[in-house]
Amino acid sequence: MCITGGDNLNRPKLTLIRGLPGSGKSTLAKTLNAVHLEADMYFINKQGEYQFDSRRLKEAHLWCQNQCEYYLNRGENVVIANTFVQHWEIAPYRKLAKLFNAILTIKVCTGNYQNSHDVDLLSINKMKKNWQR
Repeated sequence: MCITGGDNLNRPKLTLIRGLPGSGKSTLAKTLNAVHLEADMYFINKQGEYQFDSRRLKEAHLWCQNQCEYYLNRGENVVIANTFVQHWEIAPYRKLAKLFNAILTIKVCTGNYQNSHDVDLLSINKMKKNWQR
């Protein structure tokens, strides 16, 4: 889905990449010319180690949204690679795109690779069951 209108030359781009763990979201995001953000980045400590804490997941998503807002406000292109299993998870980014008159693109990754954070199969299957097209 792409929301467009008017002159696109000076508008920032906001790209959302959704998909299950191991689908290729991060890999795709790294190929785009944009500030790359993920909620998982919130859990990387100063030593560069990933330390996930499910109790802080809401904080992580708020951090990601705030970072997105910061960069869009500077006129920079942003790519967010999160699972976005449910449509409501995309809603805050739609609002940011509208607020900053950004061109919004949503991409879906469906690959089947080793997931980088060792998300267990039970969790992935739960996400699969709750996936909204």
